[in-house]
Amino acid sequence: MSELTIPEGYAPHFRKSRFTDPWEPLFSKTEPRHVSIGLRLAEAHCNSRGLVHGGLIASLADNAMGLSCVAALSEEGRGPKGGLVTVSLSTDYLGSARLGQWLATDTHFVKTGGSLCFADCLVCADGQPIARANATFKVLSGD
Repeated sequence: MSELTIPEGYAPHFRKSRFTDPWEPLFSKTEPRHVSIGLRLAEAHCNSRGLVHGGLIASLADNAMGLSCVAALSEEGRGPKGGLVTVSLSTDYLGSARLGQWLATDTHFVKTGGSLCFADCLVCADGQPIARANATFKVLSGD
């Protein structure tokens, strides 16, 4: 896979933010109850050793899990009017990723509740798991 190739099913990420602007271009793939976020690793994503920065991995996982929870709630007809906020986030680093690799999240568990949602995901580099994360999100009422 060339450095410019984006895997099938991914399109420019639908959710822009000032926090993630420096990481652009970001891509996402949306399926029922699941949002995957991916990017081709560049120098801006890496530490001084050329490895992807752990903060980027945790932030992408947090973002993807939260968006997956919103997708699940919306599918259930309970789209959160006020959105979600992260209550807790845990990330375990299993490996590393390097410049040019495709980094993507795979949220594989979402449990929705009335006021809390739970999710976990893998973060993979060129298909190989490099981190796993889980999070709890508070559903905001929008009042």
